[in-house]
Amino acid sequence: MIFYFSGTGNTRWAAQELAETTGERLLFIPEELKTTCEYTLADDERIGFCFPVHGWQSPHIVREFVSRLRIGNASGHYTYILCTCGDSTGLAVKMLTKQLAEKGIAVNSCQSLTMPESYVCLPFMYTDTPEREHEKKEQARKDLDIFIKVVKERQTGYSRLTLGLTPWTFSHVIGAYFNRYMITDKKFTVDADTCLHCGLCAKVCPVGDIVFDGIPSWKNDSSCTCCLSCYHHCPVHAINYGRITRKRGQYYYK
Repeated sequence: MIFYFSGTGNTRWAAQELAETTGERLLFIPEELKTTCEYTLADDERIGFCFPVHGWQSPHIVREFVSRLRIGNASGHYTYILCTCGDSTGLAVKMLTKQLAEKGIAVNSCQSLTMPESYVCLPFMYTDTPEREHEKKEQARKDLDIFIKVVKERQTGYSRLTLGLTPWTFSHVIGAYFNRYMITDKKFTVDADTCLHCGLCAKVCPVGDIVFDGIPSWKNDSSCTCCLSCYHHCPVHAINYGRITRKRGQYYYK
């Protein structure tokens, strides 16, 4: 089985490719959190975890899911992690690997895919140019094909991660601050005069954080992962995150 979380679609693409080629179940983490999170594996079934890197850590919804996860017969089953990032992963995979080990789940292989940038809420963060977006997708396709072969053959010890120059600092210092203080929906605004009242933002929110009553509003209930799916899917750019995204680009995986 493959557990995955995705906001703007990069990770969903990769997880779907893995599911189609391995023939294994694809389970969306926000939906699984509505259940007991208890599972029994079929004979020789693999366990996959796919997620985007948020602030050089795994998203809090992924960590919450793993904390509740119960797989009674996980021992001996091949397990892998695939993450997507716009630049580097830091120690996100190592940190999740440790959390999984506490659940009796040993990770056998891991891979990161550098995908088009979607986080645009900091002064130095922008979406990629069309040319760079194409380059990243082409390379990610090649890297994913290699990793699919690794997973199908159940290779162990395989690790291909883009850690960055100072991964510990980015994950444990900058990332810790980012994930604690900057993951919030309180800065989302909507331009009522521009809004088409189409409700697309509520439909694409992976965690159901948007209430749509003619115009979107956010629940402020700590469910938001700041994936920016609502912002990137708005067809008229009526949604913004504070002031900084008003002149930024939009991106989601097509």
